[in-house]
Amino acid sequence: MARNLDTALVRTFVTVAATASMTAAANALHVTQGAVSQQIKRLEDVIGCALFERDRGGLRLTAAGERLIGKARRLLALNDEIWTEMTTQVFTGHVRFGLPYDLVGTLLAPVIKAYAEACPKVEISLVCGSSPELAEKLAAGEIDLAVIEEPVGATSGECLGIERLVWAGAKTGNAYRKRPLPISLVAETCAFRPVVLAALDRQGVAWRTVFENGNIDAATATARMDLAVTAWLASAVPADLDILGADHGLPDLPSFAVNLHLPAHTVAAATSELARCIRDGLTRRQQAA
Repeated sequence: MARNLDTALVRTFVTVAATASMTAAANALHVTQGAVSQQIKRLEDVIGCALFERDRGGLRLTAAGERLIGKARRLLALNDEIWTEMTTQVFTGHVRFGLPYDLVGTLLAPVIKAYAEACPKVEISLVCGSSPELAEKLAAGEIDLAVIEEPVGATSGECLGIERLVWAGAKTGNAYRKRPLPISLVAETCAFRPVVLAALDRQGVAWRTVFENGNIDAATATARMDLAVTAWLASAVPADLDILGADHGLPDLPSFAVNLHLPAHTVAAATSELARCIRDGLTRRQQAA
């Protein structure tokens, strides 16, 4: 007749083998040392042989224990895999995620990748645009959630972090010396545009726009070619551009909030899960910084 091993006893056995101590195993399993001893005794009674013997270094496996340990680990791994698969919610559906041009390949790229791997049955559509455009699309129901860059202050969204807005230009470039100052922004609707132009006007710096046609790669290329300077969140500045500042004759720029916005109506489970992944991913990034 087939007999079934108690996986709780097997887990205790593997923990004792890993720690070489009943006391350490009890601490790891959050039970008493007596409970660990009893569980090992029960497992030994079931299989009919001793699994541990004591030496100067503590407990070590007997020959029978050595035969069991590899299969015991595989049994627990399979048990845990089955448990995870059967108890983890499977998300399905279609999520339309709005995000600014400058964050899609930088701040949010790891989050999107992790979500796609964890929720393979969800179809993700990325909708890139300027922050004001994304706010309009969310209000119109054209996207399901959005990360939006906004001046620090009152917001209807959830603040995920605050970033410095900085000037950026070509390495060892000279565009910042030119007057009127050539500036390159992604679009006329760019959230940074009003504060960038206001800062220049307050300092009396004449300016002209070089590019505002809604293409992040082209806007960045004008800076790389030293045709203009641009403005980015500090953490998103491409590695091949220099951060410029007051010593380059440029005014300080204000910080911006990176805010998560969800619609006012009921949110689908797949959308809520993406929102959770965004929160967790950016929180871990801030803790690691």
